[in-house]
Amino acid sequence: MKKYFILASLVLASVLAINAVNINIPTSGTQSSGTPITPDIKSVSGYSIGQKVADFSLKNIDSKMVSLSGLKNAKGAIVIFSCNHCPWVVKYEDRMKNLDKKYAKLGYPVVAINSNDVVKHPEDSFENMQKRSKDKKFSFAYLFDENQQTAKAFGAERTPHVYVVQKQGNDFVLKYTGAIDDNADNAKDVKVKYLENAVDALLESKEVPVAETKAIGCKIKWKE
Repeated sequence: MKKYFILASLVLASVLAINAVNINIPTSGTQSSGTPITPDIKSVSGYSIGQKVADFSLKNIDSKMVSLSGLKNAKGAIVIFSCNHCPWVVKYEDRMKNLDKKYAKLGYPVVAINSNDVVKHPEDSFENMQKRSKDKKFSFAYLFDENQQTAKAFGAERTPHVYVVQKQGNDFVLKYTGAIDDNADNAKDVKVKYLENAVDALLESKEVPVAETKAIGCKIKWKE
């Protein structure tokens, strides 16, 4: 009887092993439910609060190169990873204009950067960036991160994704990252202005009250 019990156990174990081999655990492509699985192409975690940010030089919509080190009379910068097509960006465009109007003269200009793959989203092409800037009357620089290296260096994940950097000597140091405020849908209903609170604190030589929040928006479209 014991011999039959052992034999049955071995047969059951073999059946389970065979079924386990046939189980499909997707790592890319499409799940059985039909939901696409997109691997994370970006492997860089990005800068941490208090870390020095590497300078960059990117083409502006006027075809001139813009860098952090080239910003005149800057005490820092409000770097916003942006684009043309994302509805979350569209909700924030007027607020981005107002931020530049308010803070550029105080030494913290807005610098918008589009890092999206234009093959996946042709509406984010450089030519369409120029058109969008003209139509919306952007006062700030709108840069094209064609090779996506600047977005990867910052660790940007979404549009809009904000980084406030402060100039310290010849360096720019990250002081805030995340969302612009707590209400993308309606500027009138905003209760906490995370970005403005951060810049205001820096202008008063104070610690940023909330240095990190979660960026809300469309995922940056990475090249494959």
